[in-house]
Amino acid sequence: MLDYNLLLAVFSGVAILLILILRFKIQAFISLLIASITVGIIAGMPPKEIITTMQQGMGGTLGFVALVVGLGAIFGAILEQSGGAEALANYLLSKFGDKKASWALMLTGFLVAIPVFFDVAFIILIPMVYSLQRRTKKSLLLYAIPLLAGLAITHSFIPPTPGPVAVADILKADLGWVILFGFIVGVPTAIVCGPLFANYISEKIHIQAPELTVNREENVEYPAVRLIIFIIGIPIVLIICNTFLNSPLVSNEAVSKNIKEWIGMIGNPFVALIIANLIAWYLLGIKRGLSKERLLKIATNSMGPAGLIILLTGAGGVFKQMLINTGTGKMLADYFASAGIGVLFFGFFIAVLVRVLQGSATVAMITAAGVTAPLILHADLSQIDKALLVIAIASGSSIMSHVNDSGFWLVGKYLGLTEKETFKSWTVMTTILALTSFIIINILSLLV
Repeated sequence: MLDYNLLLAVFSGVAILLILILRFKIQAFISLLIASITVGIIAGMPPKEIITTMQQGMGGTLGFVALVVGLGAIFGAILEQSGGAEALANYLLSKFGDKKASWALMLTGFLVAIPVFFDVAFIILIPMVYSLQRRTKKSLLLYAIPLLAGLAITHSFIPPTPGPVAVADILKADLGWVILFGFIVGVPTAIVCGPLFANYISEKIHIQAPELTVNREENVEYPAVRLIIFIIGIPIVLIICNTFLNSPLVSNEAVSKNIKEWIGMIGNPFVALIIANLIAWYLLGIKRGLSKERLLKIATNSMGPAGLIILLTGAGGVFKQMLINTGTGKMLADYFASAGIGVLFFGFFIAVLVRVLQGSATVAMITAAGVTAPLILHADLSQIDKALLVIAIASGSSIMSHVNDSGFWLVGKYLGLTEKETFKSWTVMTTILALTSFIIINILSLLV
C-alpha cells in the first residue's frame, strides 16, 4: 500500500533536483544533497537522523568508488599521453582498409574508451576520421558515427569507466559480471548504431573534414599495439577471473581456497588497477623516456575530472540511503512488484527521464541508481540480474543526447555540423544505442 507522505517525499526530491540543475544551474553535487535533505524532511525523519544518513550514504559509497575512479583516471591519462590510442587506431585502420574503416573505428572507440574518458578519446582520435574523409571523399559521418558509437557504449557500459563503476557500487553489483554483460550487450549494439546507422546517415548528410592547416607529423614513435592491448586488458582479465572463480560455475573442489583468496585479492578492482598502473607507468612512461616529474604531473592532472565524478557518486549514495532509511524504497518496491512493473524497466525509465531533462549521462545514471537501489534491497536478485540492471540504467542514460548535453555541442563542433544535422545524426544514434541495448538486455534477462 502506498504511503502518500513518502510518495510526496520522493517526487519532491526528484523535482527539486531537476529544478536546481535546470532552472538555477546549481552544480549537480550540491543539488543531489539538497534533494536528499528534502526527502528526509518531508518523510518526517528527525534532523539528527538526516545528517547521520547523509554521512552513511556518502561514506558507504565512496569507500569503493573513489579508489576505482581515481586509479582508472591515472591509468587512462598515462595511456592517452603515450599515444596508445592513436597507435591502436592506426593499426586497426591499416588492417581493415578504407572499405571497412567504419568497423575499425567502431572497434577503436570500443577499446580506447575503456581507460580514456569519452571526450578526451574523441578529441585524440578525430584527426584519424578527418584523414580518412580527405582520402575517400565520402561523408565524414561514415567514419565519425562508428567511432562515437564505440566510445559512447564502452564509456557507459564497461568498467573501469566511472559511470558503470558508480552504478555497480550503488546497486552492489559484481564488476566482473558488469564487464562481461557490458561486452555481450555492447558489441551488437555498437554494430547497429555504429557502421549500420553510419551507412544510412552518411547517404543523407554529406560532411567534409575541415581544411588541413598544419601537416601532422608522420614519423611519430607510437608504442606497440600489442603492448597497448595487453595493458588495457590486464585489469579487465583479472577482475573477470576473480568473478569467474568465485561464481557457482567453479566448485570448491576445483580450485583450492588459498588460490581463490589470492586471485580474489589480485582480481579486486583496486589491486587490478594498481597493477595496471604500475605496468603502464614503467612500460609507457619510464621505458619510453618520460621523466618521473612528467609522469607525476600527468597523474595529478587526471584527478580533476575524476574528483567531480567521485563527489557526484557520493551524493548519489546519499540520495539512495535517504530513500532506504525513510522506508520509501521498500514502499515503492512493494508497489511496483504488485503492479507488475519490472525493475529493469523502472531503472531504464528513471535514467531516460533524468537524461532527457538535464542532459548529463553521469547524473542520470547516478540518480537512477539511487532511486532503484532501495527497490532491490529486499529482492532476491542474483549478481547476473544486478549486472543487467546496471547496463539497463546505463542504457537509459545514453538516450537522446540533445542541446542540454555537452556531448551534443562537442560532436557538432568537431564534425562541423549544424544543430539540425547534429540532431539527425548524433541524437538519433544515441537513441538507437539506448533502445537497441535495452532490447538485448531484456532478451538476456529471459535467457539467464
